[in-house]
Amino acid sequence: MDEFAPRLSFFFNSHNDFFEEIAKFRAARRIWAQVMREEFGAKSERSTWLRFHTQTAGCSCTAQQPELNIVRTTIQALAGVLGGTQSLHTNSYDEAIQLPSEDAVRIALRTQQILANESGVAESVDPFAGSYYVEWLTDTMEEEARRYFDRIDALGGVVAGIERGFFQREIQEASFRYQRAVETGEEKVVGVNTFTVDTPVKVPRLKITEEARRAQSRRLRAVRSRRDASRHTAALDRLRQVAATEEKNTMPAVLEALQADATLGEIVRAFQEVFGSYRERSMY
Repeated sequence: MDEFAPRLSFFFNSHNDFFEEIAKFRAARRIWAQVMREEFGAKSERSTWLRFHTQTAGCSCTAQQPELNIVRTTIQALAGVLGGTQSLHTNSYDEAIQLPSEDAVRIALRTQQILANESGVAESVDPFAGSYYVEWLTDTMEEEARRYFDRIDALGGVVAGIERGFFQREIQEASFRYQRAVETGEEKVVGVNTFTVDTPVKVPRLKITEEARRAQSRRLRAVRSRRDASRHTAALDRLRQVAATEEKNTMPAVLEALQADATLGEIVRAFQEVFGSYRERSMY
Protein backbone atom coordinates (compact mmCIF):
# COMPACT_ATOMS: atom_id res chain seq x y z
CA MET A 1 0.00 0.00 0.00
CA ASP A 2 2.67 2.51 1.00
CA GLU A 3 4.48 1.83 -2.27
CA PHE A 4 1.76 3.30 -4.47
CA ALA A 5 -0.78 5.15 -2.29
CA PRO A 6 1.33 8.34 -2.14
CA ARG A 7 1.16 8.50 -5.95
CA LEU A 8 -2.64 8.52 -6.10
CA SER A 9 -4.47 11.78 -6.77
CA PHE A 10 -8.08 12.88 -7.22
CA PHE A 11 -10.16 15.35 -9.19
CA PHE A 12 -12.96 17.43 -7.68
CA ASN A 13 -15.35 20.10 -8.91
CA SER A 14 -15.97 23.20 -6.85
CA HIS A 15 -19.48 24.68 -6.93
CA ASN A 16 -21.21 27.81 -5.66
CA ASP A 17 -22.06 26.97 -2.04
CA PHE A 18 -18.90 28.39 -0.51
CA PHE A 19 -18.85 26.78 2.92
CA GLU A 20 -20.33 23.50 1.68
CA GLU A 21 -17.53 23.15 -0.85
CA ILE A 22 -14.86 23.82 1.76
CA ALA A 23 -16.46 21.22 4.03
CA LYS A 24 -16.63 18.75 1.13
CA PHE A 25 -12.90 18.96 0.52
CA ARG A 26 -12.10 18.76 4.24
CA ALA A 27 -14.37 15.73 4.65
CA ALA A 28 -12.73 14.02 1.68
CA ARG A 29 -9.28 14.56 3.18
CA ARG A 30 -10.44 13.18 6.52
CA ILE A 31 -12.13 10.12 4.99
CA TRP A 32 -9.08 9.30 2.88
CA ALA A 33 -6.73 9.45 5.86
CA GLN A 34 -8.99 7.22 7.95
CA VAL A 35 -9.54 4.67 5.17
CA MET A 36 -5.84 4.45 4.41
CA ARG A 37 -4.94 3.86 8.06
CA GLU A 38 -7.84 1.74 9.30
CA GLU A 39 -8.88 -0.30 6.25
CA PHE A 40 -5.63 -0.62 4.30
CA GLY A 41 -3.10 -0.41 7.11
CA ALA A 42 -0.98 2.34 5.60
CA LYS A 43 2.02 3.22 7.72
CA SER A 44 3.51 6.10 5.76
CA GLU A 45 2.09 9.54 6.47
CA ARG A 46 2.25 10.35 2.76
CA SER A 47 -0.22 7.55 2.07
CA THR A 48 -2.83 9.46 4.11
CA TRP A 49 -2.46 12.72 2.19
CA LEU A 50 -5.37 13.32 -0.18
CA ARG A 51 -3.76 15.02 -3.14
CA PHE A 52 -6.41 16.52 -5.40
CA HIS A 53 -6.96 18.87 -8.30
CA THR A 54 -9.96 21.19 -8.34
CA GLN A 55 -11.82 22.59 -11.33
CA THR A 56 -14.47 25.23 -10.96
CA ALA A 57 -17.95 24.05 -11.95
CA GLY A 58 -18.56 24.55 -15.64
CA CYS A 59 -22.20 23.56 -15.17
CA SER A 60 -22.70 26.67 -13.02
CA CYS A 61 -21.67 28.99 -15.84
CA THR A 62 -24.60 30.76 -17.49
CA ALA A 63 -25.05 32.04 -21.02
CA GLN A 64 -27.13 34.89 -19.61
CA GLN A 65 -25.01 37.79 -18.32
CA PRO A 66 -21.90 35.63 -18.80
CA GLU A 67 -19.57 38.16 -17.17
CA LEU A 68 -21.12 37.10 -13.84
CA ASN A 69 -19.35 33.76 -14.30
CA ILE A 70 -16.12 35.55 -13.35
CA VAL A 71 -17.59 36.08 -9.88
CA ARG A 72 -18.85 32.50 -9.65
CA THR A 73 -15.47 31.15 -10.70
CA THR A 74 -13.68 33.29 -8.12
CA ILE A 75 -15.91 32.03 -5.29
CA GLN A 76 -15.47 28.42 -6.40
CA ALA A 77 -11.70 28.76 -6.79
CA LEU A 78 -11.43 30.36 -3.35
CA ALA A 79 -13.37 27.47 -1.82
CA GLY A 80 -10.98 25.02 -3.46
CA VAL A 81 -7.94 26.78 -2.07
CA LEU A 82 -9.42 27.08 1.42
CA GLY A 83 -10.41 23.40 1.25
CA GLY A 84 -6.81 22.34 0.61
CA THR A 85 -6.53 21.70 -3.13
CA GLN A 86 -3.04 21.17 -4.57
CA SER A 87 -3.82 22.41 -8.08
CA LEU A 88 -6.57 24.45 -9.63
CA HIS A 89 -8.34 25.08 -12.93
CA THR A 90 -10.56 28.12 -13.30
CA ASN A 91 -13.19 28.08 -16.04
CA SER A 92 -13.49 30.93 -18.51
CA TYR A 93 -16.56 33.14 -18.24
CA ASP A 94 -17.73 32.41 -21.80
CA GLU A 95 -17.68 28.59 -21.57
CA ALA A 96 -21.49 28.36 -21.59
CA ILE A 97 -21.43 29.99 -25.03
CA GLN A 98 -18.35 28.81 -26.88
CA LEU A 99 -14.82 27.53 -26.66
CA PRO A 100 -13.09 30.14 -24.49
CA SER A 101 -11.64 33.19 -26.19
CA GLU A 102 -8.08 34.26 -25.44
CA ASP A 103 -9.29 37.20 -23.33
CA ALA A 104 -11.60 34.94 -21.30
CA VAL A 105 -8.81 32.44 -20.68
CA ARG A 106 -6.53 35.24 -19.53
CA ILE A 107 -9.13 36.47 -17.00
CA ALA A 108 -9.53 32.92 -15.68
CA LEU A 109 -5.76 32.63 -15.27
CA ARG A 110 -5.49 36.03 -13.62
CA THR A 111 -8.20 34.98 -11.15
CA GLN A 112 -5.90 32.22 -9.92
CA GLN A 113 -2.91 34.52 -9.86
CA ILE A 114 -4.70 37.14 -7.77
CA LEU A 115 -5.75 34.46 -5.28
CA ALA A 116 -2.21 33.13 -5.13
CA ASN A 117 -0.30 36.42 -5.03
CA GLU A 118 -2.60 39.06 -3.57
CA SER A 119 -5.18 37.46 -1.29
CA GLY A 120 -2.97 35.61 1.19
CA VAL A 121 -5.37 32.65 1.33
CA ALA A 122 -2.63 30.17 0.48
CA GLU A 123 -0.63 31.03 3.59
CA SER A 124 -2.58 28.63 5.82
CA VAL A 125 -3.06 24.90 5.34
CA ASP A 126 -6.52 24.72 6.92
CA PRO A 127 -7.70 28.23 7.85
CA PHE A 128 -11.24 27.14 8.79
CA ALA A 129 -10.09 24.52 11.30
CA GLY A 130 -11.94 25.14 14.55
CA SER A 131 -14.80 27.08 12.98
CA TYR A 132 -17.99 25.80 14.59
CA TYR A 133 -20.00 25.99 11.39
CA VAL A 134 -17.37 24.55 9.05
CA GLU A 135 -16.44 21.77 11.47
CA TRP A 136 -20.11 20.84 11.87
CA LEU A 137 -20.62 20.96 8.11
CA THR A 138 -17.52 18.79 7.59
CA ASP A 139 -18.84 16.23 10.06
CA THR A 140 -22.21 16.22 8.31
CA MET A 141 -20.60 15.87 4.88
CA GLU A 142 -18.46 12.96 6.06
CA GLU A 143 -21.46 11.19 7.58
CA GLU A 144 -23.53 11.57 4.43
CA ALA A 145 -20.62 10.43 2.25
CA ARG A 146 -20.14 7.28 4.33
CA ARG A 147 -23.85 6.50 3.96
CA TYR A 148 -23.38 6.75 0.21
CA PHE A 149 -20.41 4.40 0.39
CA ASP A 150 -22.54 1.92 2.32
CA ARG A 151 -25.20 2.04 -0.41
CA ILE A 152 -22.56 1.40 -3.06
CA ASP A 153 -21.08 -1.48 -1.06
CA ALA A 154 -24.57 -2.97 -0.73
CA LEU A 155 -24.86 -2.96 -4.52
CA GLY A 156 -21.64 -4.96 -4.77
CA GLY A 157 -19.20 -2.11 -5.31
CA VAL A 158 -18.55 0.56 -7.91
CA VAL A 159 -18.42 -1.73 -10.94
CA ALA A 160 -21.71 -3.37 -10.00
CA GLY A 161 -23.19 0.09 -9.42
CA ILE A 162 -22.12 1.22 -12.89
CA GLU A 163 -23.50 -1.93 -14.49
CA ARG A 164 -26.83 -1.49 -12.71
CA GLY A 165 -27.06 2.19 -13.65
CA PHE A 166 -26.97 3.43 -10.07
CA PHE A 167 -24.64 6.37 -10.65
CA GLN A 168 -26.36 7.47 -13.85
CA ARG A 169 -29.70 7.41 -12.07
CA GLU A 170 -28.35 9.50 -9.21
CA ILE A 171 -26.97 12.06 -11.67
CA GLN A 172 -30.26 12.17 -13.58
CA GLU A 173 -32.31 12.65 -10.45
CA ALA A 174 -30.02 15.36 -9.07
CA SER A 175 -30.08 17.18 -12.41
CA PHE A 176 -33.87 16.98 -12.56
CA ARG A 177 -34.28 18.29 -9.01
CA TYR A 178 -31.94 21.19 -9.66
CA GLN A 179 -33.53 22.16 -12.97
CA ARG A 180 -37.01 22.03 -11.46
CA ALA A 181 -35.83 24.22 -8.55
CA VAL A 182 -34.43 26.77 -11.01
CA GLU A 183 -37.62 26.80 -13.08
CA THR A 184 -39.84 27.28 -10.03
CA GLY A 185 -37.55 29.96 -8.62
CA GLU A 186 -36.74 27.96 -5.50
CA GLU A 187 -33.09 27.94 -6.60
CA LYS A 188 -31.94 31.46 -7.43
CA VAL A 189 -29.54 31.89 -10.33
CA VAL A 190 -28.59 35.51 -10.81
CA GLY A 191 -29.12 36.61 -14.38
CA VAL A 192 -31.21 33.55 -15.25
CA ASN A 193 -34.32 33.57 -13.05
CA THR A 194 -33.62 36.65 -10.93
CA PHE A 195 -32.06 40.05 -11.61
CA THR A 196 -32.44 39.46 -15.33
CA VAL A 197 -31.88 41.96 -18.13
CA ASP A 198 -33.12 42.13 -21.70
CA THR A 199 -29.95 43.51 -23.24
CA PRO A 200 -28.19 41.27 -25.77
CA VAL A 201 -25.16 39.27 -24.70
CA LYS A 202 -21.92 40.85 -25.85
CA VAL A 203 -19.05 38.39 -25.76
CA PRO A 204 -16.02 38.46 -28.08
CA ARG A 205 -16.48 35.50 -30.37
CA LEU A 206 -13.83 32.86 -30.80
CA LYS A 207 -13.41 32.00 -34.46
CA ILE A 208 -11.58 28.90 -35.67
CA THR A 209 -10.32 29.86 -39.09
CA GLU A 210 -10.20 27.64 -42.13
CA GLU A 211 -6.43 28.10 -42.18
CA ALA A 212 -6.21 26.69 -38.64
CA ARG A 213 -8.19 23.63 -39.76
CA ARG A 214 -5.93 23.16 -42.77
CA ALA A 215 -2.80 23.54 -40.63
CA GLN A 216 -4.00 20.84 -38.26
CA SER A 217 -4.79 18.57 -41.21
CA ARG A 218 -1.28 19.10 -42.53
CA ARG A 219 0.25 18.16 -39.19
CA LEU A 220 -1.83 15.00 -39.04
CA ARG A 221 -0.86 14.01 -42.60
CA ALA A 222 2.80 14.62 -41.75
CA VAL A 223 2.62 12.28 -38.75
CA ARG A 224 0.98 9.57 -40.83
CA SER A 225 3.50 9.89 -43.65
CA ARG A 226 6.62 9.74 -41.49
CA ARG A 227 5.65 6.94 -39.11
CA ASP A 228 6.75 3.35 -39.64
CA ALA A 229 3.64 1.71 -41.08
CA SER A 230 4.52 -1.84 -40.04
CA ARG A 231 5.43 -0.79 -36.50
CA HIS A 232 2.24 1.27 -36.25
CA THR A 233 0.05 -1.62 -37.43
CA ALA A 234 1.80 -4.11 -35.14
CA ALA A 235 1.37 -1.83 -32.11
CA LEU A 236 -2.37 -1.43 -32.68
CA ASP A 237 -2.73 -5.20 -33.24
CA ARG A 238 -0.95 -5.85 -29.96
CA LEU A 239 -3.24 -3.37 -28.20
CA ARG A 240 -6.30 -5.24 -29.47
CA GLN A 241 -4.83 -8.57 -28.36
CA VAL A 242 -4.02 -7.29 -24.88
CA ALA A 243 -7.43 -5.64 -24.54
CA ALA A 244 -9.11 -8.92 -25.43
CA THR A 245 -7.21 -10.71 -22.65
CA GLU A 246 -8.98 -10.62 -19.30
CA GLU A 247 -7.16 -8.92 -16.42
CA LYS A 248 -4.33 -7.82 -18.70
CA ASN A 249 -2.79 -4.38 -18.17
CA THR A 250 -3.36 -2.40 -21.37
CA MET A 251 -1.20 0.61 -20.43
CA PRO A 252 2.11 -0.78 -21.77
CA ALA A 253 0.39 -1.56 -25.08
CA VAL A 254 -1.11 1.94 -25.20
CA LEU A 255 2.34 3.46 -24.63
CA GLU A 256 3.78 1.23 -27.34
CA ALA A 257 1.08 2.45 -29.75
CA LEU A 258 1.84 6.08 -28.89
CA GLN A 259 5.55 5.49 -29.47
CA ALA A 260 4.60 4.11 -32.88
CA ASP A 261 2.81 7.44 -33.58
CA ALA A 262 -0.70 6.03 -33.34
CA THR A 263 -3.24 8.81 -32.89
CA LEU A 264 -5.65 9.03 -29.98
CA GLY A 265 -8.53 8.27 -32.32
CA GLU A 266 -6.83 5.12 -33.60
CA ILE A 267 -6.18 3.92 -30.05
CA VAL A 268 -9.80 4.57 -29.06
CA ARG A 269 -11.04 2.70 -32.12
CA ALA A 270 -8.82 -0.27 -31.23
CA PHE A 271 -10.53 -0.45 -27.84
CA GLN A 272 -13.96 -0.03 -29.45
CA GLU A 273 -13.28 -2.97 -31.76
CA VAL A 274 -12.76 -5.15 -28.68
CA PHE A 275 -15.22 -3.72 -26.18
CA GLY A 276 -17.69 -1.79 -28.32
CA SER A 277 -18.85 1.73 -27.48
CA TYR A 278 -19.88 2.36 -23.88
CA ARG A 279 -23.47 3.32 -23.24
CA GLU A 280 -24.49 4.59 -19.84
CA ARG A 281 -27.23 2.61 -18.19
CA SER A 282 -30.02 3.81 -15.97
CA MET A 283 -31.84 1.79 -13.34
CA TYR A 284 -35.15 3.09 -14.74
